[in-house]
Amino acid sequence: MSKKKEIVALPESKVQSVLQEIMSGDPVRIALSILLGFFIGAIFMVVFNTQVVNAWSNFGADPGLAFSSVWWTIQDGYGALFNGSIFDTTSGNFLDGIRPLTETLRFAAPLIMAGLGVALTFRVGLFNIGATGQIMMGLAGATFVSTRLHMPMVIHMIVAVIAAVAAAAVWGMIVGILKARTGANEVIVTIMLNYVATALFTFFLRQPGLLLESNGGGTPKSDHPDSTAMLGSLFGSGFNLHYGVFLAVIAVAFYWWLMERSTFGFRFRMVGHNPSAARAAGIKVENTFVWALALSAGFAGLAAANQGLSLDGGLTTSIEAGIGFDAITVALLGGSRAGGVVMAGLLFGAFEAGSASMQVAGVSPEVLGVVKALIVLFIAAPPIIRAIYRLPKPKPKVLEPVKHSAKVSK
Repeated sequence: MSKKKEIVALPESKVQSVLQEIMSGDPVRIALSILLGFFIGAIFMVVFNTQVVNAWSNFGADPGLAFSSVWWTIQDGYGALFNGSIFDTTSGNFLDGIRPLTETLRFAAPLIMAGLGVALTFRVGLFNIGATGQIMMGLAGATFVSTRLHMPMVIHMIVAVIAAVAAAAVWGMIVGILKARTGANEVIVTIMLNYVATALFTFFLRQPGLLLESNGGGTPKSDHPDSTAMLGSLFGSGFNLHYGVFLAVIAVAFYWWLMERSTFGFRFRMVGHNPSAARAAGIKVENTFVWALALSAGFAGLAAANQGLSLDGGLTTSIEAGIGFDAITVALLGGSRAGGVVMAGLLFGAFEAGSASMQVAGVSPEVLGVVKALIVLFIAAPPIIRAIYRLPKPKPKVLEPVKHSAKVSK
């Protein structure tokens, strides 16, 4: 009898095994990491709250007050996070109540788009740390089109978005070509190109009339984009949410189709799992690296369009707002899957939207930074979560046989 053929993953080093486990996106491990991050964040809120400290210093006189102060501090802190990011329970009407949710969506949209780009490279076995620079170049492309070219409404906006994606994709393709032709490490190259892109964007802003700023000056700032290129408000002037959220929806749908349903995505995943086996199957691995990094940067370009075409005023170098580096966290937390990246982006968007409410409630907004950092730490260190929760070790991964219907082009 003929035995069913299987393609088994080749033996890997311990480092490679851990990296594959990080990228696997196990939902249980991710949920437990988030829960543990919130738990330790609650400890920080309690320990560094002066009222709690004073209540516990008089524990002998009033133990009930000591325990209740802990409870109310945690409830007020995370309650403020809910009110500031999901629904404001103190509002007098429904529209005011849902405004925090719209802010969460506004903050989450660029994180999701940039996170999808980083996630794509993770699936191909690459590390794109250059989303910051790619966003900067996308901003340059979008701002040039929105300030120097004049077109009808909608068409102007679409062209500006395409310019942002194209400029970012070209910047990412540079990394892919260097890796494919010279074997350069993409981590080092993308990090260095972040500095180059930021300096270039600042240079463009400082040159009168060169690309972005017509007047120049000490503070680099771009001209105002034309209203025809702007991403309009989705719910009117009372809300900050704009049509950029639809760019995120389109990006998620495209990423899911690309990675889960297309032959191109199958080639990406095959190279990411085992480049040697992919090369033996006839796939040009080096060309795949170039395309993967270009497409990854294209998603970052969408995030750049979201930022550059939504601000009613000139852009400065701070418009990137750390999205490029937060995208790495979103991709890790989301397990490089479309649905996971969406959920991770919404979580981090909620953190951004709710931080101000937590500060009003007397909780330092840096607590959320601690929670985010801890979640990333636990996601990036699976053995810690397994040890704390006594989870079993993951089983060795076995690749499914390639179906006859899946044709891999060379």
